[in-house]
Amino acid sequence: MTITDNIYGNFDIKSQCIIELINSKPMQRLKGITQFGVPDIYNVKKGFSRYDHSIGVMLILNRLDASEEEQIAGLLHDVSHTAFSHVIDWVIGEGGLESYQDEQHESFVAKTEIPDILTKFGFSVDRITDYHHFGLLEKDLPDLCADRIDYSLKEMPNEVAVECASKLVAKDNQIVFSDIKSAKLFADNFLKLQSEHWGGFESTARYRIFADTLCLALKLDVIKMSDFWKDDEYILKKLSKTDNKNIKETLELLKNGNLAQLKKSKIKIQKKFRFVDPLYLDDGNLKRLSENDEGFATEIEQARKNNEAGFYLPEVPYLQDVGL
Repeated sequence: MTITDNIYGNFDIKSQCIIELINSKPMQRLKGITQFGVPDIYNVKKGFSRYDHSIGVMLILNRLDASEEEQIAGLLHDVSHTAFSHVIDWVIGEGGLESYQDEQHESFVAKTEIPDILTKFGFSVDRITDYHHFGLLEKDLPDLCADRIDYSLKEMPNEVAVECASKLVAKDNQIVFSDIKSAKLFADNFLKLQSEHWGGFESTARYRIFADTLCLALKLDVIKMSDFWKDDEYILKKLSKTDNKNIKETLELLKNGNLAQLKKSKIKIQKKFRFVDPLYLDDGNLKRLSENDEGFATEIEQARKNNEAGFYLPEVPYLQDVGL
């Protein structure tokens, strides 16, 4: 299988296990699930699919000469996402941890054809579904990992993404940058995405309003919880057929390109705060960016304070009328 990527380059995938997994129904389902959670029609930024992200993570690991096992884990790491990705965390709770997908990962995989494929090629399902075995795939914030790197590079200007990707190296079972310049370039752009997109007003408000609309649709039996294990389009079609005035008017409101102009409610909201503080190589030694760039350390703290301040949710009378 040949894969061409505009950030990582050209790859000749020889692993038959990876090829079968890519072509499996659970992986193909991810083509219908947006990375951003809120679908493009109700968002201010055009997204990409969980499938695109999963392939990207696998390619990063391939490029860094990770084991076939870790590449497989990277490919499958998001296969258990529901429709609308992390919006589900706001449907069932406060959304802050965005952990529902991780909690469902092992049980979801067990119900699919994935275990048979893995077993066929001699891989352990238990190991593949446990991220703790794979230091290049997953690391806690603020370190780099293939997952975190790919979803952010896909939103950065392409020339920045290509430059940063070319400077990634693996050392001591972790991903680091080859120099401080590329570490700073990536970290600054990551922090910009956090403030302007992931934790920004439009994204945060749309997450909450769209999640509340889905809650109302569940309450009225327009959709069912089991529908979330299909894809975005399946639920959107169900929503489009409803005669419920509140749902229809709220979804129409979300097509507005600027929610900031709406009257604010007294409900304060905020999204998960993300930042990276990369390690980089200096004469063969690993160093932390914030410990060698005081300005960046200050940038992190200011961004954290801005995120903690949160935003006031716009008033949405169609939802307030039904007590949501």
